[in-house]
Amino acid sequence: RSKIDLFIDCQRCFFLSERYGIKRPKFPPFTLNIAVDALLKKEFDIYRSKGQKHPLMKSYGVDAIPYHHKDINIWRENFVGIRFHDKESSLLVFGAIDDVWINSKEELVVVDYKATAKDSKIEKLDDSRWHNQYRRQMEVYQWLLKKNGFKTSSTGYFVYLNGKKDSKAFDGKLEFDISLISYVGDSSWMDNTLKDIKKCLVSGDIPPMGDNCEYCDYRETSGKVFQNIVNNKVKKKKRDSDISGNDITVKNNTLFI
Repeated sequence: RSKIDLFIDCQRCFFLSERYGIKRPKFPPFTLNIAVDALLKKEFDIYRSKGQKHPLMKSYGVDAIPYHHKDINIWRENFVGIRFHDKESSLLVFGAIDDVWINSKEELVVVDYKATAKDSKIEKLDDSRWHNQYRRQMEVYQWLLKKNGFKTSSTGYFVYLNGKKDSKAFDGKLEFDISLISYVGDSSWMDNTLKDIKKCLVSGDIPPMGDNCEYCDYRETSGKVFQNIVNNKVKKKKRDSDISGNDITVKNNTLFI
C-alpha cells in the first residue's frame, strides 16, 4: 500500500526504489504511534469479543460494532495484511489495516488509527499532503476488502488521537483528546493506477520526478555538486600531467617550460 502512495507522490523515487533498490532515506520509527495503535487494538478487541459497541461509537452515533473475523490479526499484521493478486497488472497488492467494523447493513467499515500532538482540535481532514495520503490509504484498504469479496461501505473512520499539552504535570502519563472523523472513499482510481505502475516497472525510461519532491531535489543538487568536484579534479590532474610532461630548461636564470 505504501508503494502505491510512493508512486503517486513521485514516480522517479518509486522507479529507483523498485527497479534498482535505491530507496528513500527512512524516517525514525514512530514508536509512540506504534504503542498507541497497539493499545487501541487491544481496547477495541475487548468489545469485539463481546460483540458490543465501543463507547466511542456510541458517543458519535456510529451504527457499527468491531468486526470479528478469523483473519483479523493477519489483516492487521505489518508486511502481511489483507492482500489481492491483480492479474491484469500481475501485481500483488497488500496493506495492514488497523481495524474493521461492521454496520447493520452487513457492510465492512475500514477504520484507521492516527495519533499526533497539535494545539488545535482535530475535527476533519484538511487539504495537506499528509491528510491526502490518509485518504488514499483508506481507499486502498476499501479496494482490498471489495476485491476479496466483502461487502464494503464507502464510509470509513479515522480514530484520531491528539496529545494534550496543557496538563499541569506529566506524571508519567500522556493524555489524548479522541475524535472520530468519517470519510467517504472512492477507490475507482486504483485499477488505472496499477496499470500505470506496471508500465513504470517494465519501462526502461526514467519517469519524471514528482512535484516538489524534496528527495529528488536533494539527489539532483547533490549529484551536480559531486560531478563538478570530480570534473574539477580531473581537469587539475590533466593540467598537472601536462606540466610535468614538458621539457624544462633554465637559461639566464629564467625558467622555460
